[in-house]
Amino acid sequence: MIAALWITLREGLEAALLVGIVLGVLRKLGRMERSRPVWAGVGAAVAVSAVAGLALNALGVAFEGRGEEIFEGVAMLLAAGVLTWMIFWMQRQGRQIQAELELDVRRAVDTGSAWALFGLAFAAVLREGIETALFLTAAAFSATPAQTLLGGALGLVIAVALGWLMFAAGKRLDVRAFFRVTSVLLILFAAGLLAQGVHELQEAALVPTLVEHVWDVNFILDENGTVGMFLKALFGYNGNPSLLEVISYMSYFVVVYLATRLSGSRQVASATSV
Repeated sequence: MIAALWITLREGLEAALLVGIVLGVLRKLGRMERSRPVWAGVGAAVAVSAVAGLALNALGVAFEGRGEEIFEGVAMLLAAGVLTWMIFWMQRQGRQIQAELELDVRRAVDTGSAWALFGLAFAAVLREGIETALFLTAAAFSATPAQTLLGGALGLVIAVALGWLMFAAGKRLDVRAFFRVTSVLLILFAAGLLAQGVHELQEAALVPTLVEHVWDVNFILDENGTVGMFLKALFGYNGNPSLLEVISYMSYFVVVYLATRLSGSRQVASATSV
């Protein structure tokens, strides 16, 4: 539930921020009557994302036994890959995404193109929606469907409420700072997805186990207990991981964390030198 809440809160807030930028420009230009295509784009993107989520869920239900393990493993690895791409993309684009989006909105208003406004909102929300559908599919493997739905719905409600409050108050959130702060948690979440994906593929006998259990601390913190399930859903906790799971988790976290820090340092140095 917590993992689903975190996923939809972050993705939903990101989408809300982008839509808020579009609406904020329209309000600044005194053209709020042009907001209808924007909301139409949002609605269309939500509908497509929902269909994608249902399709992924139906595909997962169709598999059984070893096929199910393979599907879960591949879905988790794919989600980890998409999440990694998203972390680096937002780190590179966060500085100018707000300015570029505002410029695109002004151009759409100047040309009087309703389809351009529709497309801006649709593209911004669809990317977040498809990512959310994929991440929720992966997160659902560590929780019950009811917990995933409840957490996801609660996260979306909070994200929409925060987005509306910021827009109503005329507040502008530093998009780049928001993604920088949340990146560490996302890296931990992606590392957990990677390790869980490896575990599922080991269960399906597609990858070697090496050492079956490097340690077993379930007697201290049971992975099937309340706290253990929480940590498993959010960070991929496993009380008795295999050697390959440990290597996958630690290698991913160290490499990606250092890469994001190095990339961030280069961006700061580049901005300072300009």
